[in-house]
Amino acid sequence: MQNTPIINVLIIGSGPAGYTAAIYTARAGLKPLLYEGMQPGGQLTTTTTVENYPGFPDGRTGPELMDDMRRQAERFGTEMRWGNIANVDLSQRPFSVTDEEGNTLFAQSIIIATGASAKYLGLPDEQRFAGRGVSACATCDGFFFRGKTVAVVGGGDTAVEEALYLAGLASKVYLIVRRNVLRASKAMQDRLADNDKIEVLYEHQTIALDGDKKLEKAILVRRKGQSDEAQVEIAIDGFFLAIGHKPNTELFTPTILTDEQGYIVTQYGTQSTNVDGVFVCGDVCDPRYRQAITAAASGCRAAIDTERWLSERGIKGE
Repeated sequence: MQNTPIINVLIIGSGPAGYTAAIYTARAGLKPLLYEGMQPGGQLTTTTTVENYPGFPDGRTGPELMDDMRRQAERFGTEMRWGNIANVDLSQRPFSVTDEEGNTLFAQSIIIATGASAKYLGLPDEQRFAGRGVSACATCDGFFFRGKTVAVVGGGDTAVEEALYLAGLASKVYLIVRRNVLRASKAMQDRLADNDKIEVLYEHQTIALDGDKKLEKAILVRRKGQSDEAQVEIAIDGFFLAIGHKPNTELFTPTILTDEQGYIVTQYGTQSTNVDGVFVCGDVCDPRYRQAITAAASGCRAAIDTERWLSERGIKGE
């Protein structure tokens, strides 16, 4: 460690949260180092047109928006590295971090921006139609299905909420439920029952998606394994996954405190974690909103919290 320079701010993860944290800490002269992961830009790079991010009245593709943020962070002095962090030791000061190539780094502070991964059914067709009918975010992509027919997979509150949201845009919504009951709360079920645009398909499982250049139909099995098992096809334009997200926290547990769903818990209304000097932003600490704009906002907050924390310890930007 004697010959290894100590980084002021190490940001783990890219996307709107990580890049925004980099922009703010870089502008503060803290010379952040950002590890982008294996998918620089995060989940938004799989999105086609982003129309709800302020400042872009004509929309912007996900990859373009992320490239803009990345270049902005670099402009102010952020060092970018492609790849993942393999190990983090938060028991010592400065923190010790090792990347996948075996390089060991030392950091005064860390900002976690590793995001959350949407859960998929595991069908090859999900990747085939990604961005061409398959989505894991109704709020992000629902606009593109105005007046069309869509399906939502899931039986919990999130699935019902997504179905209700899409019903305000689409002409028809199928809710595909594997079980014969919904796991959603009674209040959500009551709202569902009052919406005549939504048809619930109980005891149905999706086994394939099909189409030419874009999604055209879903192939389902009704009452799989029962004597009256039957295959069903529904014509749809969009297929939305609402079976949950998995926050990417494996690197930091059990040291960093998480909630029962695995999301990192923030402290005292800030972006601080339970470990002094470690901050968090983006979807890895947000089970509720999961939007590009809220991720970017939390990246700003994390950066400001980090800058103040470092300043209190006599570490200031150049």
